[in-house]
Amino acid sequence: MKIGLDTMGGDFAPENEVLGALEALPELQENSCIVLFGDEKLIKAVCKKQGADPSCFEIVHTTEIIGMHDHPAKAFAQKPDSSMAAGFKALSSGMIDGFASPGNTGAMMAGVMYTVRTIEGILRPCISCFYPFIGGGSGLLLDVGLNADCKAENLYQYAILGSLYLKGVTGMEAPRVALLNIGEEESKGNLLMKAAHEMMSKTNHFHFVGNIEGNEVFTGKKADVVVCDGFVGNVVLKMAESFYHLALRQGIETDFFGKLNYESHGGTPVLGVNAPVIIGHGSSSPKAIKNMILITEKTVKAKLVEKVKSVITKTAFPDNAG
Repeated sequence: MKIGLDTMGGDFAPENEVLGALEALPELQENSCIVLFGDEKLIKAVCKKQGADPSCFEIVHTTEIIGMHDHPAKAFAQKPDSSMAAGFKALSSGMIDGFASPGNTGAMMAGVMYTVRTIEGILRPCISCFYPFIGGGSGLLLDVGLNADCKAENLYQYAILGSLYLKGVTGMEAPRVALLNIGEEESKGNLLMKAAHEMMSKTNHFHFVGNIEGNEVFTGKKADVVVCDGFVGNVVLKMAESFYHLALRQGIETDFFGKLNYESHGGTPVLGVNAPVIIGHGSSSPKAIKNMILITEKTVKAKLVEKVKSVITKTAFPDNAG
């Protein structure tokens, strides 16, 4: 298994990326290796500084960088020798099995659409994140920012994607799927939530348990996968991350609050596309980069693309759910 990493896209590139890759090496499976895309001279300099042998990686030399303030689509098209563009080219050609980057999120999504593309039948891809349960374990929230405006059909497919992803990554047999809403009753919520609830309640493609309110999300008592549109999901994600920093300021350090720190997961999987792609924070630390690489490995191992393709058929569309 070959895991590609964009070493030039983050705020502290390429040092944090290379340091994170070095930290990830001992935790990778025996048949996995890391392919670094970026300036070979700079990558080797970081390795030398750490007393590490650069030959522990495969290095693909690139000469261009897509910055955080570059126009996403234009930068991807106009900088074909950037570390990000080279990574996507390798991914689409099968040279690597998964690709991760802490670089420009918009450019990453442009890369997805230009190269690996959306799985046929998926209306819109989405991004997801793991969140902790207060009693241990974790759940999956999606969408967390890619699609601010959704239709019921989109939420239905997010439920399929989230359920399949959690099964593949954790081995859970039948993840409980819930809609994030303002009440448990099926009559609650706006028009979108009501339509999505009606659609999901008739399906046999995932284990739907109904609506879930915000105060139940982190308990883990009702749902393993929580579905919402990207606007709501991003608000929930940013609030959860803020609790970690607020807890630190109050001198509170617990395993639960620690898992609200994005570094503990490293990156956000893009679900519904034809290859494993992980997007990370631009300010990712070496620890975050390490975990980004490890979640990429798990995503590749989960064989999500094949599983989604087997489910997203004409019979799996919302209009024919059940």
